[in-house]
Amino acid sequence: MISQSSQDYLKTIYKLTYGVRPVDSVTTSLVAEKMDVAPASATNMLKKLDEMKLVEHTPYQGVFLTPTGRRVALEVIRHHRLLELYLSEVLGYDLDKVDAEADRLEHVISEEFEDKIDAVLGHPTVDPHGAPIPGKDGSIEHGEYLVLSDILAGECVRIRQVSDQNAEMLRYMGTMGIKPNAQIEVVERAPFNGPMEIVVEGDGSYSIGLEVAGHIYVSPREDEG
Repeated sequence: MISQSSQDYLKTIYKLTYGVRPVDSVTTSLVAEKMDVAPASATNMLKKLDEMKLVEHTPYQGVFLTPTGRRVALEVIRHHRLLELYLSEVLGYDLDKVDAEADRLEHVISEEFEDKIDAVLGHPTVDPHGAPIPGKDGSIEHGEYLVLSDILAGECVRIRQVSDQNAEMLRYMGTMGIKPNAQIEVVERAPFNGPMEIVVEGDGSYSIGLEVAGHIYVSPREDEG
């Protein structure tokens, strides 16, 4: 049996390695930061995971998932993202609340319950934030998106994914209608890293800072064909 804490570490390492904005090397300090634990605690857990053949951990160099660790991480992520979508679409949860609820449930649902949620939702491929849902066979397709903060004035884009790491930021985005599939036009960019003026869905006009824009992932609207 793999503990819930171990599963959380594997999930975190996977998201750092293969997420929308992957890093070149997943270090112990980065894992500790994302898990909100002391570096010593992260080091001890990574050593245990290495002994269990779930990761390969080399001190001062980084940590990598083994094939077994990757499968475990993807199963937990599948549970989490299916739960997020179920909470959002069926139970009416706001986007800023589904992540925390799914965190509490992802480790305890049965495979039968997972299959029923998947069927009820029509076998979805993305969660309510736009992140890909792994298949039951462990397959997953990561999109290659641009970051809104890099989009130039005059360009029109479609939101593909928003970061779910900050509930307060998600609530702020929600007040502007910023969510997956919404269309955005960048009207103006202030110089010296100033805010961006955007129009959402051809209606609401807003000014957002680059920190928020850096958590919104988009593709050119023309890509829809």
